[in-house]
Amino acid sequence: MDRLEFLRLSGKAAVLSLGLTIASTLKGGKPTFAEESNPFNHQSYPFTLGVASGDPLPDGVVLWTRLAPDPLNGGGMPHYDVPVKWEMALDADFNKIVKHGVEFARNQLGHSVHVEVEGLQPNTVYYYRFRTGPETSPVGRTKTLPPFASDVAKMSFAFVSCQNWQAGYYTAYEHLAKEDLDLVFHLGDYIYEGGVDTSAVRQHNSPKILTLEDYRNRHALYRSDVHLQAAHAAFPWAVTMDDHEVENNYAGLHPDQKHTLEEFIKQRAAGYQAYYEHMPLRRSSLPYGANMQLYRRLNYGNLVDFHILDTRQYRDDQANGDGKKPPTPESMDPSRSLMGAEQERWLLDGLGQSRARWNVLAQQVFFAVRDFKSGVGEQLSMDAWDGYPANRDRILNFIQERNLSNFVVITGDVHNSWANELKADFKNPNSANIGVEFVGTSISSGGDGSDSGNAAVLAENPHIKFYNNYRGYVRCTVTPDHWQADYRVVPYITRPGAHVATRASFVVENGKQELNKIYDAPITVTSV
Repeated sequence: MDRLEFLRLSGKAAVLSLGLTIASTLKGGKPTFAEESNPFNHQSYPFTLGVASGDPLPDGVVLWTRLAPDPLNGGGMPHYDVPVKWEMALDADFNKIVKHGVEFARNQLGHSVHVEVEGLQPNTVYYYRFRTGPETSPVGRTKTLPPFASDVAKMSFAFVSCQNWQAGYYTAYEHLAKEDLDLVFHLGDYIYEGGVDTSAVRQHNSPKILTLEDYRNRHALYRSDVHLQAAHAAFPWAVTMDDHEVENNYAGLHPDQKHTLEEFIKQRAAGYQAYYEHMPLRRSSLPYGANMQLYRRLNYGNLVDFHILDTRQYRDDQANGDGKKPPTPESMDPSRSLMGAEQERWLLDGLGQSRARWNVLAQQVFFAVRDFKSGVGEQLSMDAWDGYPANRDRILNFIQERNLSNFVVITGDVHNSWANELKADFKNPNSANIGVEFVGTSISSGGDGSDSGNAAVLAENPHIKFYNNYRGYVRCTVTPDHWQADYRVVPYITRPGAHVATRASFVVENGKQELNKIYDAPITVTSV
């Protein structure tokens, strides 16, 4: 479906006009002094969902909060816009305030606040907070990027994904918030859309979600977690969504469940709007009906170019009825795309023009070939890049033709840790390496997990060098000479209080597309 046809159907479903209304609202002027001095009558604390920052630039960053005194029941705010003061300082006590202003908490956007601060110094730590009426938000910490194309000696970041509330506690975020990081990437499945699981560790607050208010309440539930709030407040984040922010395994305008097209467009528009309302995203990502701009770049000096992908919104439907299937002429069709033609051109143009030492795809689903069937034949995930091999080949061929070194993919989705070498020919273990892939486990999805080895899959796929099934995150330290990835895991999440440990560490040297394991140690499970 081309964009014009998509927009026609969006308008038919009456959700495009919603996006236009929101965009028009956001073009309004700043609050007057009278508006600023006459906030709504606070009945309870409005900053229940914490604060966040994101999408940093060398001279700016996005600051976020949402006013929600009754967060799990629609927010509890009046049906009009409310002015909110914001401040940025060089110190956590706000003795050195460098920027301040007033921004509306828009009724049309669930009383969320997105402040795009400009005029900051590069590579600098700042502190921020919000005020409305007599109330003050928690203090957040953020950091700008180094100047464009500048020499950078080192950076550290972590990436996370898949935080099913019902599966357990966000203990991994408790530890991540204490790391020394410049940035955090969230690679999708920030919320889960399903209904109540009576056997869950922590139950959702509603049946399966479909409407805008449903999605708002679900996001608010997740945002109520103190460890998630702490991780947001500690670092700037760059986020992108996968499927559960709308519906499991949806593909473009193809729902996984039985909906009419118009029903699903409305649901997708609701999911996208609620996602924007709860993320530190720029106005360029404001949903336009059921369409949302998420793919974008962050340039960390001349050290790393991060190409943040959207592998869900523009993809062709999964081949062979989805699931784990052998390849067929449908899945091997060279015209099939996981990214859509426009995003693919954007990616290849960016890779071709990059002058950074490392080029990173920050994306959602398993990139390397992963054959689940031992012996003759293949069984591949149709929801991952294995279901769209021609799209993957075009990227890898481009990198090989341009002799682009230091290509790294970071991935979420699968609730396990993996480390993969990306081959010129995955059927030939002796073919050249084109890059590497680090796949992060989930924050909570999948439950406690184990230290199992998945020996059959590793044996069938010699380019896969590591597997682990505990929950956690991946911490990466990058210099011009090497990239180190530490798989940080917790032994359980079905009860609070687990310790964190490094399960394995890999190093990639500049100019060498291979994984060198420098640490590998099972972790111990502490008894109750």
